[in-house]
Amino acid sequence: MANSTTYPTPTRSSKLTRRIWWSVLAALVIWIVVDLYVPRKNSLRQFDPAEVARLETAMWRSYYEKKPVLLFWQLASGLRQQFHAPFWRSFVLGFQASKAAFDFKKGHSRTDYQRTIPDLVSYYESIQSLSIESFDVAKVAKLELEWWIVHRQRERYSYTDLANALVQTSAALYNQPASSFTTYGRLRANAMRLCDDVRTHPGGATEADWEHIQAELIRAWSAFHKAAQIQPLTS
Repeated sequence: MANSTTYPTPTRSSKLTRRIWWSVLAALVIWIVVDLYVPRKNSLRQFDPAEVARLETAMWRSYYEKKPVLLFWQLASGLRQQFHAPFWRSFVLGFQASKAAFDFKKGHSRTDYQRTIPDLVSYYESIQSLSIESFDVAKVAKLELEWWIVHRQRERYSYTDLANALVQTSAALYNQPASSFTTYGRLRANAMRLCDDVRTHPGGATEADWEHIQAELIRAWSAFHKAAQIQPLTS
């Protein structure tokens, strides 16, 4: 007996649905490719300091509360806000920054920490590709690592040392006198001190603690934004 099984013929509606989905997929692929590979440059001097401060506070809180997925999302958002990274590229930068941070976290000595330099160089090369301003990538990466070390080795360095390390990194990134960022360095180092302190509180950080930290970061990033408007040094 012949097989009489019949199969439904695709309707006009199902064909239209498939075309729509293929169009959406094609548009998504084009968006990702353009986002990742088409050159796009903006000024590092233009950003919303209050929003950067809010996102940094949120990242510190997520780290403190051990929420890595949320932390990564916030990091990408911060990169879009501060460095004008396109949507998909912000996740690439976020991965580079996270890799550097985790490699650093595994270290126990300056020799170990130096292994983080290639990751930081890649990260700052990506930022340089987004910026109309030029800076010495290797120098900024080295100074970034230095303030990480100063902050981690709190038994050896003071928060004044941390403030100075932050100042030097910012001065190199923006090619400006270090004195331009003194207020920023002091305020951001103090915000880090506040965050370090609340971790030792018996009941943990309170909502009021995070509001205090965010207020200090708003002051810090506002000072940074003001300093960044100064004309860079000529070579």
